[in-house]
Amino acid sequence: MSEQKPITYADTGVNIDAGNRAVELMKKSVRSTFRPGVLAGIGGFGGLFQMDTAKYHEPVLVSGTDGVGTKLRVAFMLDKHDTIGIDAVAMCVNDILALGAEPLFFLDYLAIGRLEPEKVADIVAGVAEGCRRAGCALIGGETAEMPGFYGDGEYDIAGFAVGVVEKKDIIDGSAITPGDAVIGLPSSGLHSNGYSLARRVLLEMVAGRVEQVERELGCTVGEELLRPTRIYVPVVLPLLNKFKIKGIAHITGGGLVENVPRILPPGTAVEIDTGTWEVPAVFRIIAREGPVDAAEMYRVFNMGVGMVLVVEKELAGDVIDELNRCGEDARLVGRVTEGDGKVHLL
Repeated sequence: MSEQKPITYADTGVNIDAGNRAVELMKKSVRSTFRPGVLAGIGGFGGLFQMDTAKYHEPVLVSGTDGVGTKLRVAFMLDKHDTIGIDAVAMCVNDILALGAEPLFFLDYLAIGRLEPEKVADIVAGVAEGCRRAGCALIGGETAEMPGFYGDGEYDIAGFAVGVVEKKDIIDGSAITPGDAVIGLPSSGLHSNGYSLARRVLLEMVAGRVEQVERELGCTVGEELLRPTRIYVPVVLPLLNKFKIKGIAHITGGGLVENVPRILPPGTAVEIDTGTWEVPAVFRIIAREGPVDAAEMYRVFNMGVGMVLVVEKELAGDVIDELNRCGEDARLVGRVTEGDGKVHLL
C-alpha cells in the first residue's frame, strides 16, 4: 500500500509565505503614517498609542467603523486597488469628525480569496494614503486569506478609527436652534454609497464597460466610479478652533434627507435649497438614464454635498469665507426651522 502524501496548509489555498511577503511590502506605507503617540512597530499583537494627555483636560475617545461596500466590485473590474483604502479610511474618520474629534489612529481588516502580496500592498498603500490625509496613524490590521469563501481576485475591506475630543467640545447637535445656517461642503462624487444602484445604471444602462469614456463625466465610467471619498479632516478640524460649530453631518448612505436629522434636537427641522449648488454630472446621468426620481436620488446619494455644518446665522458668512480661503467651495445650502425633525428639500 502506497504511503499517502501529507497535506499542507498551502494545499488548501492558504499561503503563509505570501502573507509574510505582503507584510514586508506594506511596512513602508504603514510607517509613513506614524505620528507622535505611536509606540509599537509593525507585527506585534496589538497597536500601541499614547495619547497626549497634556493637551486635553477631559479627553473623550470617539470611535467609528465602516467598509467600502460594492464599490469594491469596480476595483475588481479595473484591477486597480491603490485607492480603495482611501475610501475605507474616509468613511470612518469623517464619521468621528462629525463629533468634533481629531482622528488618532486607524486599523484595517482585509479578507481576500487568494493572497497576492503586490495586490495587498497596493490596498494597504491606499489605506496609508487615507491615514496621511486624515493625520492619523495606521497602527494595526489583519489580512485573512479565505479560499473558498472569496473567489480569486475578490476581497473585502473594513476599517476602524479612534479619535479624541475635549468633553466640553463634543459636537452633538444639541445646541442647534431655529434660524441657524446650514453650510454644505462639496463631495468628490459618489463617495462610497449607493453603488448597487450606480453600477446598475452606469454599467448596465449607460456604458456597459468600465473603460468607456463618457463625455459628460470627462473621464471613463470606471474612473468616476472609483474616485476616492473626500476626507474632510484637514478642512474642518482647524475650523473648530476658530468658530462655534453647532452640528456636523457626514452625508453617507441615506443622503441629506436621512443624515442631517441625526444631529437635530427635538422640535427642529431643516430646509435645504437644492438650487444653491451644482449637482455633479454623475448624479445627473444616473437620474436621467435610470430613470431615478429625485426623492430616491436624494435618499441614496450625497448629490454633491459630502458634509454639512450648522452654525449661527450671523457666523455663516465668516465660516464660508474661511473655508473658501482654504480652497473650498462652501455654500450656504439651507436653514434650521421649527419642525418635525426632518429635512425638507426646496
